[in-house]
Order: sequence, then structure tokens, then C-alpha cells
Amino acid sequence: MFRSAVCRINTVVKGITIQSAARPLTASQRCMSKHSTETDQEFDQRYETFFNRPDIDGWEIRKAMNDLCGMDLVPEPKIINAALKACRRVSDFALAVRFLEAVKDRCGAKVKEIYPYILQEIRPTLDELGINTPEELGYDKPELALQSVYEM
Repeated sequence: MFRSAVCRINTVVKGITIQSAARPLTASQRCMSKHSTETDQEFDQRYETFFNRPDIDGWEIRKAMNDLCGMDLVPEPKIINAALKACRRVSDFALAVRFLEAVKDRCGAKVKEIYPYILQEIRPTLDELGINTPEELGYDKPELALQSVYEM
């Protein structure tokens, strides 16, 4: 009895594997997307327009800056200028300095090439708004760093 049950199960399994092997395997595809393609100029213009809104508040500035920092890019100097002016409109000096730190961090391994260029491009805006860079404030060095015992 057990032998006949096993033989029947074996026959059923072989039939299923033969049928599935005869059919080609296809993956389902969805040929639609909600995402539109956006050029670099349109992207820059969108963020510049967003930061230049007169009724923008601190939360919206932080949200847009967080979105920018989450992308795989370094913002263009014109976006940075617009963001710094938005920080000035809401009187948030700390946010402006933190955004400059985030931009420096986004430069990654090419910080020695990209960050000086960005500072050169945004320097007139920094001077106009009275915003210091993190390096000018001493934030690039640890505050309580101790001298190494091996260098004493």
C-alpha cells in the first residue's frame, strides 16, 4: 500500500515538472512609471524656485535640504546660494552653517577639488549675508582634541 502511494506521488511530481519545463519562464513586467525624466537645468530651477519662495519656513527649508543631501549629487552653487538666502530670511544662521557642512560632506573623496570651487562661487553670497564657513568658525577641527601622547 505504501509502495503504491509513493509511485503515484512520483508520477504526479514527474508530470508537473515536465509540464513546467515545457513552458518558458517569463517574468512579469510593468511598463509604466510615475517618474518623469527631468533635465539637470529643470532640477536646478525647481530647487532654486523652491528656496526663493517668500513664504518658505524653516521646516520646508530643512526638508528640501534633507532631500538634496539624500540624493547622489553635490548641489550647484546657485541652489546653495538660494538655500543660504532662505536661511537668512528665516533668521537661521545655524542651519546655513550646517548646510555648508553637509555640502562639504557630499563632496566625498573629491572634497579638495569640489569644495574650493563651491566656496569660490558662493563667496559673494556668504559675504553679503554675513555667513561664515565651518572652517572660519573652527568647526573643521575637534574642539576638545588632545595632543597625542606620542607627540609630547
